[in-house]
Amino acid sequence: MSYLEEVSVGVHERLTTIVSTKGQIILPKTIRDQRHWPAGTRLTVEDTAEGVLLKPVPVFPASSIDSVFGSLPYKGPALSIDDMHEAISREAKRRARD
Repeated sequence: MSYLEEVSVGVHERLTTIVSTKGQIILPKTIRDQRHWPAGTRLTVEDTAEGVLLKPVPVFPASSIDSVFGSLPYKGPALSIDDMHEAISREAKRRARD
């Protein structure tokens, strides 16, 4: 028994799938490939007025500046913006040589 059915609607193809007794569905490979969703991808499921919306779960949880400020230790004097730009330029030149 095939769980997927292709129906052509104008320019777009509409794919149909079946909900299993466990509540599982099969997402067509073409959609998984287009979305770069390999096996094991975590998705959020949102019920909307239009239907069900699937979105990948962010790799990193949402955070604020205050929650991460100071998480990377720096021991030394504060650097000015000019000092930071100079350090970035030096590193870019070093990487270009390597």
